Parts: sequence; C-alpha cells; structure tokens
Amino acid sequence: MKSHRQVHNRHTISHRRRGTAAKFVQLRNAGAGAIASFMAVLGPGLLAGLSDDDPAGITTYSLLGAEHGYRLLWIIPASTVLLVYFHLLAVQIGAASGKGFVAVIRQRWGPKMGYVAVIGLLLANFGTICAEYAGISAAASLINIPSWISTPIAGLLISFMVVYGSFHRVEIILLIVSSSLALYVVDGVLSCPDWPLLLENSLIPHLPINNAGWIAITATLGTTLAPWGLAFLQSYAVDKKIQVSNLRWERIDVIVGSVLTGVIGLAIAVACAATLHREGIPIQDASDAAIALRPLAGSFATILFGTGLLGASLLAAAIVPLATSYSIAEGIGAPASLDLDSKHFQFFYAAFIGLTVASVSVVSLPNLPLVPLIYSSQVVNAVLLPFHVIALQLLANDPKVVGTTRIGKWTNVFGWIGVLLITACVASLAVSWIVG
Repeated sequence: MKSHRQVHNRHTISHRRRGTAAKFVQLRNAGAGAIASFMAVLGPGLLAGLSDDDPAGITTYSLLGAEHGYRLLWIIPASTVLLVYFHLLAVQIGAASGKGFVAVIRQRWGPKMGYVAVIGLLLANFGTICAEYAGISAAASLINIPSWISTPIAGLLISFMVVYGSFHRVEIILLIVSSSLALYVVDGVLSCPDWPLLLENSLIPHLPINNAGWIAITATLGTTLAPWGLAFLQSYAVDKKIQVSNLRWERIDVIVGSVLTGVIGLAIAVACAATLHREGIPIQDASDAAIALRPLAGSFATILFGTGLLGASLLAAAIVPLATSYSIAEGIGAPASLDLDSKHFQFFYAAFIGLTVASVSVVSLPNLPLVPLIYSSQVVNAVLLPFHVIALQLLANDPKVVGTTRIGKWTNVFGWIGVLLITACVASLAVSWIVG
C-alpha cells in the first residue's frame, strides 16, 4: 500500500506536467500568433527596400565596383543605415496619419506645396521608370530579344496586373518576383573577392580621389535611399491599412527589406570590383557587366546576373510608376489605391498607364543614350533627397500629423545627423564640379 508521501509526490509531478504542457501550449499559440501578425503586415518594407535594387541601382552599383574597386564600398552600408531609419520614419508617419507622403504635405502645408512635391517626384521618377524598362530591354537582349518587343509586352502585362489585380494579388506577385534578387548574393560569392579588403573598405570610409568618385558616391546614395522609395513605402503602407498598433511587426518588415537591399547592392558592387575592376574592363551598364562576367566568373555568373536584372526590372517597373501614381493622385486629392474599381475611370490607374506608355516609348527609341539617363536620374534623386528627408523629419515631429507617436529625442538627433550627412554628400558633389 502506497504511503501518503508517495501519493502526494505523484500528484505533484502530475500537476507540474500539466503546468508544463499548458505553458508549452501558450508558447506555441503565442509563436503562431506572432507569425500570423508578422505575415499580416509583410510586404511594404520588403518591397520598398528590394525595389531600390532596380536596374538603375544595379547599374550604379556595377559602375561603383568596376570603376573604383573596393575603395568606395563603404557608401553602401552607410546608405543602408540611413535607409533603415528613414523607411521606419516613413511607415510610422503613414500609420499615424493614415495618408501618403504627398497627401500629408498637402494637408500640412497646403495644395501648392503638394503640387511642388508631385512635380519634384515626377521629374526624378520618370528617368528612373525609363531605367526600369531599359533594364528589361537589356536583360532580354542577352537572349537576342529586341527592345521594341520586350518593353511593350512587359508594360502591357504589368499594367494589366496593376489595373485588374486586387491589392493582395499584386502584392503576392511582386514578392515572388523580388525573390530573384537573391541571385546577386550568389554572384558576389562566385566572384571570389578579397574578403579582408572587402571588410576593411566596407567599414572604413575613403574619400574619392576625383569628380567621378564623388558622382559615384552621390549616385549610390541616391539609388539606395531614393525619394520615390520613401514615398512608395508610406503610401503603400496606408493602402495596406497599416495601423499604429501594427508598427511593432511592420518595423521588422522594414528593417529586413532595407538590410537585404544593402546586402544585394554590396554583392553587385563586389562582383564587379573583384572581376571587372581587377582586369581593367570598362562597362556602360548592367548588361555589359553581365556579359563581361562570363570569361571572368563563368557562364553561370552571367546567367545569374542577367536573371537578377530581369527580376529587378520587372519588380521596379511596377513599383516606381506605382509610387509616382500614388503621389500624383494624392497631390490632386484623388483616391489612390490598388483596390479601386477598375471598371470606371480612376485617375490613379490613368497616371500609372500614362507613365508606363511614356517610358516604354522612350526606351523603344533606337540609339537612345540610356546610360546617361539612368545615371543622371540617380544623381537627381540624390539632389532631391535632402528636401524629402527634411520633410519627413518635420512631419515626424509634428503632433498635428503623428499625434502621440512623435519620435523620441535621441531618434530625432540621429535623424538630423543623417539629414546633415546626406546634404553634405550632395554639397560635396556640387563643390567638386565647381572646383574640378
């Protein structure tokens, strides 16, 4: 017959097991709930970040590595840190105000400033949109498809997806396309870089030795931290109905997207630094880089580079016109959403189609000097960037816009330091032109 102590011990063990099982169930449910919460907001940060690695970005990163080797790689991690901060700021303003960037400008400083913002973004964005379709043309040319075939077909398919697809379906397609950018990381490893030199130059800044270096730094800053990307993120987050209560998880989405942008950009620059710069091979654009890699890193590297270029082009050819269409519609006070009724005229969709037709037409023109257009568009982005980030800083500190979600003291200090660094970079470019 069992003693009282034995019975007591058995009940104690049973109770502990039930308690442990209950805690396990709670943890499992909490984990499942956290994953569900994150998946519900996944998209804006990832797409806004990865779309910065567009054909213009790939060309800029390729030229940075091919022309300057490892020396100026530090600008990519530095730009990525600023990208994380200002993307977080943009999504926070969007969640707190329930309005996109231009809509907030219009509300806070009046319609005239809204129109100024629209015109600035339109001027900067159109060259970038052309760059996206130039990327599609370049990728297609690797398999001998002419631009007058590849770009109109791409424009038609993308327009059909945006106009007739729901927000959820468009987002899924764009996320699938964005996964192709991972190929560039493989390309960077295949190039067999000098890892100690790569690490040193990624962390320690070196000043450019000529005007071309300053242009490369400014263009890299402009392509990594593009004004259209900031505007897209804020408007897209509003369209996805991100609320302040979702910011905890949306911040993870933003940070992951921004960091991946920097990693991919660095991989592209490293692939060209370790091969093209080492051999002294000049390039003009991303397709040149893909072709030039064949004898240096093998045909597989060329295939990866070209496939990544096509995926990046298709992704950005949808997102940059979307960012611009959001801004144009917000600037005139028209509805701006991927869930608008496509059976009736919508200014948002009309703007998207108009931008697509115009850019496809430009890229399809024979003998058009696309590389200067692409590179110049990134410099224009950098020149406009100080105005955009200053506006974000002011809005994030304005209780009329963000209410109680104003940024903290030290966050604010970091933001203004970032603004000063961006402005100094652009000013250095101007000085180098004047002196040089």
